[in-house]
Amino acid sequence: MVGQSGDRPRRPKVPRGASPRSIGGANTQSLMLFVDNVDEHYTRARAASATVVEEPAIHDYGADHWADRSYGALDPEGHLWWFTERVRNPGE
Repeated sequence: MVGQSGDRPRRPKVPRGASPRSIGGANTQSLMLFVDNVDEHYTRARAASATVVEEPAIHDYGADHWADRSYGALDPEGHLWWFTERVRNPGE
């Protein structure tokens, strides 16, 4: 879960939130979600004016490891999201 910056008056024990946009674009984390068809997801995201930071590409970690096809995008608060489709699992 990601959220907006600011105090949480109805939840006083929850720390104040800060988004990458609110702290000059710094990012201490990113989220990765697996999707069934990354190219279709990318096409829909582009059509909705997503801020894509990395175009879809294969990331191959070698024959004994997995390979993924993924792209990266920023949400309006500056959180970095990776959308990934597994294209090879070792041993399959």
